[in-house]
Amino acid sequence: MEIEVYNDDRNSRAYAYHSNLLVEIANELLAPEGKTFEIGENGEILRFLLYYFNGLREAEQVMPEKQYKIHKNLIICGKVGVGKTFLMRVFEEYLKRTRNPRGYANLSVTQMVNYYKINNHLDRYTYNEENSRTFEGNPVNICLNDIGLKTHTHFGTDTKILIEDFLHARTEIWEQRRKFTHLTTNLTPKQLIEYFDDEYGRLADRFKFYNIIFLKGDSKR
Repeated sequence: MEIEVYNDDRNSRAYAYHSNLLVEIANELLAPEGKTFEIGENGEILRFLLYYFNGLREAEQVMPEKQYKIHKNLIICGKVGVGKTFLMRVFEEYLKRTRNPRGYANLSVTQMVNYYKINNHLDRYTYNEENSRTFEGNPVNICLNDIGLKTHTHFGTDTKILIEDFLHARTEIWEQRRKFTHLTTNLTPKQLIEYFDDEYGRLADRFKFYNIIFLKGDSKR
């Protein structure tokens, strides 16, 4: 299935190639489940993301009423099972195959918590000093998936607090190093801000660095 292409001779062939590659990757990832990729009502979002991840200003004209910007990070919202994490897996592989500098590594909250339980810090997913010989560290682009689903405790540490520490660090990394941090969540934008609100409104205010995108549809599980 081909994503709808802008009627622009300068870009249409290139866009068709990249959109078809994206669908091909999605179908490869779904093949073990015997499923095929369906765009459904999220065609405009996919079009925006293709332009966005390629750093093209055309992204900002796909849904101008949303005022999305290509220099901001992403928060992908939507119901449980709608395909948020899968979508970010598809783009992770697409960016890898196209050798795109906006490529990122997908990370689950469970994976991050398990790393913390073993190491008692989040360095690998923040400043990444363990993989650097410089004072500044070696942070990379990351997508943290399924935040806000549950709040539970591991050895006295609240998962929510770990996520807050991660987001505070990643905001600093964004401001200083311009390394992207994308998020997926089943919380609505309002719930997301309320979930991370504190008496100073510091973290909630930092969501201004994100394009908040609501993925439409029902569970595909």
